[in-house]
Amino acid sequence: MKLSLGIVGLPNVGKSTLFKHITKNEVNIANYPFCTIDPNIGVVAVPDERLDKLAAMSASKKKIPAVVEFYDIAGLVKGANKGEGLGNQFLSHIRETQAIVQVLRCFKAGDIIHVENSVDPIRDMEIINTELALKDLETVDKVWKKTEGEAKTGKKDAQKDLEILKKVKEKLLSSQLVTEFKNEPIIRNLQLLTSKAQIYLLNGKPEDAPAELIEKIKTFGADYIIVDLSNPGAALVELIKKSYAVLNLISFFTTGEDESRAWTIEQGWKAPQAAGAIHTDFEKKFIRAETIYWEDLLKAGSWQKARQQGKIRSEGKDYVARDGDVLEIRHS
Repeated sequence: MKLSLGIVGLPNVGKSTLFKHITKNEVNIANYPFCTIDPNIGVVAVPDERLDKLAAMSASKKKIPAVVEFYDIAGLVKGANKGEGLGNQFLSHIRETQAIVQVLRCFKAGDIIHVENSVDPIRDMEIINTELALKDLETVDKVWKKTEGEAKTGKKDAQKDLEILKKVKEKLLSSQLVTEFKNEPIIRNLQLLTSKAQIYLLNGKPEDAPAELIEKIKTFGADYIIVDLSNPGAALVELIKKSYAVLNLISFFTTGEDESRAWTIEQGWKAPQAAGAIHTDFEKKFIRAETIYWEDLLKAGSWQKARQQGKIRSEGKDYVARDGDVLEIRHS
């Protein structure tokens, strides 16, 4: 499993600046709308000092971090669904991402052109959410007739799906997010943009972010970070931490002379599922997981010393993997 994030926003709000900083990729940044024509895709390593220390302890030949994929598309504008600007045609590129990072301009600097001619992050958020909802309506309409036809024949699954689609469509017509339906099978299959976890990146200083904006974000059940992208500093670390928390993700590790590696899984996964992240056969043929918390392993100095000290535990199929576990999988 890898974390994938789609970056959206109006033109000139800091999207491409964010992308350039976190991926160190040179992308086209200019002070005018629509300069990003093709979707920029960057893969970056997740900074994790735990992995660094485990790799040093094991004198590993390779160190393989968890990774995040960032998808940056052209800026959206009001009316994108009707062909205004370029962003709408690229929304399909972020369809398969796990979460959407919406960049909102809060900084006041007047020398940066704003496509709406004024700085109003609440208005901008409503524009973006409307465009996401309208794109999702296209997707819902494509499956509506087929689902409706199957429901009329008496198929119970189709009848349930149609009820879900009706509720979703009603919310989309009001430009609302539909994150509460994200676990419904039909919505999961459609990968609706408005059903994804939302993280709002407020570009500016803390005093630039209106309290009303933060309250609105909370009512959506979404989360936010405030980052001044003119001096981004720890933007990557903060954004990744927030993304892991919002998506309920954790990391476990494997370590040895050949390699030390971080693996991303969902919180609550049991040991066989965690083993499956390494290799599908490991889940099918799982016997047990030998495990220790990363700090305890470092204190012991090596896997062998930790075993001699009785600190390695043998866990079965019901063990729930924890963030920071170091696992060695035993399988048939």
